[in-house]
Amino acid sequence: MMEGVVVKLPSFPFLYPTVSPSSPNCRLGFRRFSAPLSAAVKEGSVSLGHSTRPDFPILHQKVNGSNLVYLDNAATSQKPTAVLKALQDYYETYNSNVHRGIHYLSAKATDEYELARKKVAAFINASDSTEIVFTRNATEAINLVAYSWGLSNLRPGNEIILSIAEHHSAIVPWQIVAKITGAILRFVSLDENEVPDVEELRGMISERTKLVVVHHVSNVLGSVLPIEDIVIWAHAVGAKVLVDACQSVPHMVVDVQGLDADFLVASSHKMCGPTGVGFLFGKSNLLLDMPPFLGGGEMISDVFLDHSTYAEPPSRFEAGTPAIGEAIGLGAAIDYLSGIGMQKIHDYEMELANYLYEKLCSVPNIRIYGPKPSDNIHRAALCSFNVENIHPTDLATFLDQQHGVAIRSGHHCAQPLHRHLGVNASARASLHFYNTREDVDEFIRSLDDTVSFFNSFK
Repeated sequence: MMEGVVVKLPSFPFLYPTVSPSSPNCRLGFRRFSAPLSAAVKEGSVSLGHSTRPDFPILHQKVNGSNLVYLDNAATSQKPTAVLKALQDYYETYNSNVHRGIHYLSAKATDEYELARKKVAAFINASDSTEIVFTRNATEAINLVAYSWGLSNLRPGNEIILSIAEHHSAIVPWQIVAKITGAILRFVSLDENEVPDVEELRGMISERTKLVVVHHVSNVLGSVLPIEDIVIWAHAVGAKVLVDACQSVPHMVVDVQGLDADFLVASSHKMCGPTGVGFLFGKSNLLLDMPPFLGGGEMISDVFLDHSTYAEPPSRFEAGTPAIGEAIGLGAAIDYLSGIGMQKIHDYEMELANYLYEKLCSVPNIRIYGPKPSDNIHRAALCSFNVENIHPTDLATFLDQQHGVAIRSGHHCAQPLHRHLGVNASARASLHFYNTREDVDEFIRSLDDTVSFFNSFK
């Protein structure tokens, strides 16, 4: 800390989490585990982070007098110039409503909007673009499945299996639908590696199971679930599987045909696209049998005074004027990501993930949640953690105000998981492909300074 710096401390109460520095999740001196390095990160070459950073204008600024270090990518990603240009181009040159006009602007907007749908389908390897429904976000996509498929198919005594590590968006809609239908929610706990216990999940699946709702990658634990296996187990008893892929689609190759999942959701804003748009993938036969989620324009075939008939999917589920520019922007983001290559992104982020974990373990009295990296266990490029006797929001506030480092603090929309871990909240640093080792190093230096500052009051 520099002498003479005046620090304004937060006014909220200090709720110290219980942290054990001897936790198995953080042993100092462990050997580095890493996936094979991609060409972009081999010694002597320019890393993917360095080569892509010029594409993101927002990263090149000072925050509170320091160069911005953005490590809140699990909450939302930054947008490359190509996406910003696509949005500007739409609003400046062909802004119009879709599917409704015969004039040039409307026809072009419709073509670009539907092209974006095809890009999403190709990106996740859906068999047809009609299996892609645009929604406001992944939360609305899950609600669509809950209120359309759920209310039509769930009966009293039917079981829905989830894990305690699910995002609130994957829990709350099913709580509401279960209350209406009489279905029962069952939750899988964590195993000794702090990963949702897949063997417990497998044992829960029975003839009563109608749906399994699971994340692909945890937004808190950084763990990756074996979706292919879970789908096989569920399908063996006739159950469906809904995958929350918000933390996987932006960071790795996701093949819905390979996974064989029945439903999958993701959000544009986490994959370098605009806010306000996401998508639902649903198998064609399921979407065809599902009733509308919202009523209004565009989702109809014919409207009479006493009844209406409905359009085929995906139009059936896209009532009203959609987020046209945002969907087009998502298409531009997919072009950008595809131009880099998702496998290349994944390989680079795995190296960063291990580097982040290793460096965090050098911080005294830290507790990192989720599995320890090994030859068999890979973490996503994020770490949720606590430092003994320092509230995570204090850490995040000081990092921002004194160092320009942006991380997350709170329960990350995963309160049941945090209760299971015995804490009210955690801090979270999350990376994307435009981050670098230097970002991690600056974060660790800043975190060390922050911890020293708070420990000086003891």
